[in-house]
Amino acid sequence: MDKKIRIIGILAAIAASIIILTSPSNSVVIPKPTASSIGTDAVQIVATNLQKPWSLDFTNDKIFFTEKIGQIRVIDKGVLVAEPVADLKVADVTDGGLLGLVLDPNFVQNHYLYVFYTYQDGDKLWNKVLRITELNNRLSDAQVILDKIPGAEFDDGGVIKFGPDKKLYVGTGDATNDTASQDLKSLAGKILRLNNDGSIPSDNPITGSPVFSYGHRDPQGLTWDNRGNLYESEQGPTKNDEINLIKSGQNYGWPAQECSGSKEYTDALICYNPSLEPGGITYYSSNKLDLGNSLVMATLRGTNLYQLTIGNGTITSQKIILDGLGRIRDVNMGPDGYLYILTGNTDGRGFPDKTDDKLLRIVK
Repeated sequence: MDKKIRIIGILAAIAASIIILTSPSNSVVIPKPTASSIGTDAVQIVATNLQKPWSLDFTNDKIFFTEKIGQIRVIDKGVLVAEPVADLKVADVTDGGLLGLVLDPNFVQNHYLYVFYTYQDGDKLWNKVLRITELNNRLSDAQVILDKIPGAEFDDGGVIKFGPDKKLYVGTGDATNDTASQDLKSLAGKILRLNNDGSIPSDNPITGSPVFSYGHRDPQGLTWDNRGNLYESEQGPTKNDEINLIKSGQNYGWPAQECSGSKEYTDALICYNPSLEPGGITYYSSNKLDLGNSLVMATLRGTNLYQLTIGNGTITSQKIILDGLGRIRDVNMGPDGYLYILTGNTDGRGFPDKTDDKLLRIVK
């Protein structure tokens, strides 16, 4: 019976991946996958039986990743270390918990890693960014660098990345408060820009404010191309997921605008209707795979990995490059030039098998 349910779920997910993709200038139908792309010659298993993994990053021969239940895990020289780097007290709600993770650009020297997580204070949910000092695969110190980001059961955002400018970018959701995204005094529904100690950069678009862009609903991924352009993947309410080209000080419209339509707001590059529920996104800059000058995007409801070819700050085409894994939570390029992905089948919305969730390495 379990196998039948799993098969039905996979077929339904594949059917849902036939998505209409729109932009101000064109409409394209994403092709339906014809067969599973999984194969031991193309996709290697790095780790299994993970608990709601969310985000991953790398240094030399280590892979760090978060599990939404509150654990920071590390794979050291190819082996998953049994004891977590840290076990944080988080509020593991539907869209909250231990979410984004990123290593400091100078991690080899300072051993700083940063996480975004949801916690409960009284009857309220909040999010914070914590800077952790790691030593021998364990937490040796921790410092809160940003707190009281509004939280909720849904729409917490949670992605954190360092840009090429070595500033820390934090994507926050509207926490189900539509008005917060347009309120410049609120930390919700924004992309924030910080120094690595939590202070505010002097060249932010609003003096004395961490706000870099606003009018966002639920950011899930951030990445930069080789020209320094910042792209964001964002989940819509029940449709109208977005890929945005993020520019300093701009307003992306939520909740008044979804995707495009008003000169008051910045249009999305791409709009997905119905929803494919984008997860993490990364720019592929290696020559190990035939994906040059592309964005690679994980999708949860869409249950596929997508290649989005870019040119002059626009998306020129896209195609499915991996399917058959169920929900895909995050994707990142490793120091070896290959892609690594985290599945998301144990998040309560998928159809996990006996070895889910997994960390996988794409080598072909």
